Amino acid sequence: MIEEILLDAIVDTLKVLPFLFLTYLFMEYLENRTGDKLGLMVAKTSRVGPAIGAAAGVIPQCGFSAAAASLFSGGVITTGTLIAIFLSTSDEMLPIFLSERIPIRTIAVILGLKMLLGMVTGLVIDAFIRKRRAKSPKNKDIHDLCEHEHCHCGEGSILKSALIHTAKITLTIFIFTLIINCIVALVGEEALSGFLTSIPVIGAFLMGLVGLIPNCAASIVITQLYLNSMISLGQMMAGLLVGAGVGLLVLFRTNTNRKENLMIMGLLYASGTIWGLLLDLMGLAI
Repeated sequence: MIEEILLDAIVDTLKVLPFLFLTYLFMEYLENRTGDKLGLMVAKTSRVGPAIGAAAGVIPQCGFSAAAASLFSGGVITTGTLIAIFLSTSDEMLPIFLSERIPIRTIAVILGLKMLLGMVTGLVIDAFIRKRRAKSPKNKDIHDLCEHEHCHCGEGSILKSALIHTAKITLTIFIFTLIINCIVALVGEEALSGFLTSIPVIGAFLMGLVGLIPNCAASIVITQLYLNSMISLGQMMAGLLVGAGVGLLVLFRTNTNRKENLMIMGLLYASGTIWGLLLDLMGLAI
């Protein structure tokens, strides 16, 4: 069992690694080529960022949420864009649906819902934040991320800096993934599923809490519960909308503003569960 848990943790971590490295390499390139112009570039694209982020996030790639968290910490994308990506990220849902031969139309509707809800939520959040920040407080900068990680950016090649960033974040992801895999193995997926469905009245809130677990196991459990007709569509959507893979883990590791991190996690949980409850109230079924 120990070997299997360790192997799963290694595989899950390796899946994210290429996305992290390419993200940090891109950020280092931006910092070296654009400098202070980067803030202006972000400002010009911020109004459509959530729409682009939601569309990109729905593509099945487990490392995209982690990459988005790093981009946010470096000031490249807005809060609304980050939330939109987190909400639309599919993680392990799509492979499970395909393996169970769920109709393509059903899969397309669910992915479309995630993308739409993520985009709307992100646009609303950015519009609200834009009004509050009209007095121009200090914006994020890639320098802040570099200082936090002590990577000594600017003293060597962008490749070296990107590798240092990637190595530090990858180690954090591996440790937490290993811990979570151990917990799931000890408790058992059946026992966990039974607990989650024992109180159906607050199913959406429970699924949302499961979605906060920074591991693909969360989306696997939620999707299987739905396929076994143990939870409703709204409850499944609540969990999958909140589920952002290792995105939240990377956010807390790279962004020094803990209060902001907690706010983002709260927004993610609240928006996901609210949308899930609304879908159930509407009686939507697919």
